[in-house]
Amino acid sequence: MTEFRIRCAKPQDAEALSHIGAATFLESYTEIIDGPDMVAHCTRQHSSAVYGKYLADPACSVWLAEYGATGAPVGYAVNCPPDLPVAPQPGDVELKRIYAFSRFHGAGIGQGLMLAAIDDARARRAPRLLLGTYQDNHRAVAFYNRHGFVQIGTRQFQVGNRLFDDIVLAKAL
Repeated sequence: MTEFRIRCAKPQDAEALSHIGAATFLESYTEIIDGPDMVAHCTRQHSSAVYGKYLADPACSVWLAEYGATGAPVGYAVNCPPDLPVAPQPGDVELKRIYAFSRFHGAGIGQGLMLAAIDDARARRAPRLLLGTYQDNHRAVAFYNRHGFVQIGTRQFQVGNRLFDDIVLAKAL
């Protein structure tokens, strides 16, 4: 089993989060998103400034998973106030992002990040933890289902000129 650590990210981690965010998004969707649209999306959505805003916002929590031997980033997760097209319950938290490099799937990184996100939402006394995910990412959907998430809605996620169908999931806390 690969050794790794998961820790709360700090303001100085914004650049590392930018790199792991873009890299894991590229790895996850290379086969379905056109190259120029992918690059533009990662430039906009995975900049150091974007992660800096998450890190500066007390309503958000961010974790970084690091490879034990080197400290290199291998995964991350972000909890924030919800921004999903479903009726929120007061206090809901959204698991905005959770990714790990595929070569580390099964090593416990996703499990560790998920538990951190659930614990954080419970500490905030959230009634539910919400998330949106690409409906055809069957491995991710199965992972979320194993953690007690159920579908409560749908949304469309735009990258470039293309719309992708997502499902919105919730876990009662």
